[in-house]
Amino acid sequence: MIGGIVVASLGSQLAIPDSIYKFISFFLLIKIGLTGGIAIRNSNPAEIFLPALAAVLIGIVIVFISRWTLGRMPGIKVQDAVATGGLFGAVSGSTLAAVLPGLDAAKVPYEAWTAALYPFMDIPALVTAIVVASVYISKTTGQAEKVEIWPIIKESLQSSAVTALLMGVALGILTRPEPVYESFFNPLFKGFLSILMIIMGMEAAQRMNELRKVAQWFAIYAFIAPILHGFLAFGLGLIIHKLTGFSIGGAVVLAVIAASSSDISGPPTLRAGIPSANPSAYIGASTAIGTPVAIAICIPLFIGIAEIMLGR
Repeated sequence: MIGGIVVASLGSQLAIPDSIYKFISFFLLIKIGLTGGIAIRNSNPAEIFLPALAAVLIGIVIVFISRWTLGRMPGIKVQDAVATGGLFGAVSGSTLAAVLPGLDAAKVPYEAWTAALYPFMDIPALVTAIVVASVYISKTTGQAEKVEIWPIIKESLQSSAVTALLMGVALGILTRPEPVYESFFNPLFKGFLSILMIIMGMEAAQRMNELRKVAQWFAIYAFIAPILHGFLAFGLGLIIHKLTGFSIGGAVVLAVIAASSSDISGPPTLRAGIPSANPSAYIGASTAIGTPVAIAICIPLFIGIAEIMLGR
């Protein structure tokens, strides 16, 4: 990612076609989904219940954290703060793709099915943000509009990121994809992930200018929130670890997806669900600061904590 930031900052004309980016994202999410599906097929469903419940709660709580912190800052519209909370509560598929090889490299064990926690955090965060914003707008304008929940859930499930991930999970559970997984998906994973990190670094550098349109409070929030959310989720993960034996590595995955902010499913869902919110505020804060903080700070931070806890 640092290489991409440096290249873009130096004004290089290097450009990677959007179609390649979409293919790489699809490949990585399918592979992650397959890994999770195979693990779910070979595991006890009861093991997944508490981590999935924690993911749901974290996604919802993050929205309210933003509502009552960022939303109270001077000059910040409540709907902008809620949309930001929804985006930061939802999950980045690329950040999820980055943490797993990091855990593998550090030899920190984790349950492969933790990748399947993605939609359990992503969808509740987006739904909660749209509902909270709709209720607030209805109260302030005096127009009591009914909030339709199912269309929000449906749109989130139909997003490219969640669809690819869930398709991989379903294939891992319902079929026996191990031969093609080992011969095709596994060998290419790290190479494609490296390219994705370069793309994301370039995009982050290019979007820095968007922060000029955003109040300083969004920049401060975007830096602090991923770390705060990560520690909140890591703490819950450790509680589950004590109760059920959930791995320390699994707690790291939970922390990192909480630290991430949606880069695929979130923006279009929030634009449609909270049209009065300013996209340059919540998307600019996420892509220019939130995602780099999640990848460059939160991933090594929580993996490092896990290694210390494991006595390394």
